Amino acid sequence: MRFAPIKVVVSILLASIALVAAACGSDDNKSSSSGSGSSSGSSSSSKSSSSGGGNQKIALLLPESKTARYEALDRPLFTAKIKQLCPNCQVDYSNADQDASKQQSQAEAAITNGAKVLVLDPVDSASAASIVARAKQSNIPVISYDRLILNAPIDYYVEFDSVSVGKLQGESLIKGLGGSPDGKSIVMINGAPTDNNAKLFKQGAHAVLDKSGVKIAKEYDTPDWSPDKAQTEMQQAITAVGKSKINGVYAANDGTAGGAIAAMKGGGLDPKQVPVTGQDAELAAVQRIIAGEQYMTVYKPIKPLADTAATIAVAVAQGKAPAASMLNTKVNNGTKDVPTVALKVVAVTKDNVADTVVKDGVYKVNELCSSQYAKACTAAGVS
Repeated sequence: MRFAPIKVVVSILLASIALVAAACGSDDNKSSSSGSGSSSGSSSSSKSSSSGGGNQKIALLLPESKTARYEALDRPLFTAKIKQLCPNCQVDYSNADQDASKQQSQAEAAITNGAKVLVLDPVDSASAASIVARAKQSNIPVISYDRLILNAPIDYYVEFDSVSVGKLQGESLIKGLGGSPDGKSIVMINGAPTDNNAKLFKQGAHAVLDKSGVKIAKEYDTPDWSPDKAQTEMQQAITAVGKSKINGVYAANDGTAGGAIAAMKGGGLDPKQVPVTGQDAELAAVQRIIAGEQYMTVYKPIKPLADTAATIAVAVAQGKAPAASMLNTKVNNGTKDVPTVALKVVAVTKDNVADTVVKDGVYKVNELCSSQYAKACTAAGVS
């Protein structure tokens, strides 16, 4: 038997060591990459280290932070449900700060970082189709969250029935006007024109208001859902219509309601005498309701929304289909009938604060009833 020369053996051993070292280095790089969030915009990565479910990365892309619910509720609730269902899964989170191009960059970064599914609440419901097209190039499913992405082959949609939200706001405003709106005038402050949900809220509200006999004295679409811009719109309406001729205000969400109410106070119009609608059951809005300064808000239980989206996202990331029983309808987005989960909403007024947002644990009594609101809470039965 002939033996290989010593130099050959040494060379083989050195080559083997180099290959092992390279493989270890590759694993380290992969681990480091999977632990980082998107590098574009406001983003972070949330992960846990127990077993189960694999190491799938799930991207959550939210549209803005001016509406308090996204950072206070949607993000933490979604992340908590992901961790519960899939302890080794990671949430790659980004907030676009109401910038569609920034959201596009954040989606690109999430795809590059290895996202297995995108859960996308679009800044612009139409332009977000390009994000879906990019995701599909990489065979990544897209779940439309809260706002419908238009004209794109999205896989699932999780929503509150937006037309029903607008109808509920309209019906509540009529009730706030005493149930007899004939001859009374209102101002409508709608949401962002780039948000398809805002269009649907407006559609639902008009379906009720247009046949009620109420006069719409002024109507605005509010860029970016900005409370500051809503305040300016309401100031303009007071000047144009006259404070004595405004009997009610349709505000599409609580942020725009807050802006409108600020303008009313500054313009000599008492919000306690003029009903104002809202949406999202933000803390400040519920406190205004308790104090009588905002008539109502639409309570959209965010936990079921976030939990449902997270449940579908985990299933899809693991190559499974969500339970058919979860999907209760289909919504056409211009490209397809999208399998959809539509959740119910509730009108919150001073009369049922205790039975809705307090009972469901959204807010604790001591949060709502600080010293400024303690007396009003007692009067409203919130204790």
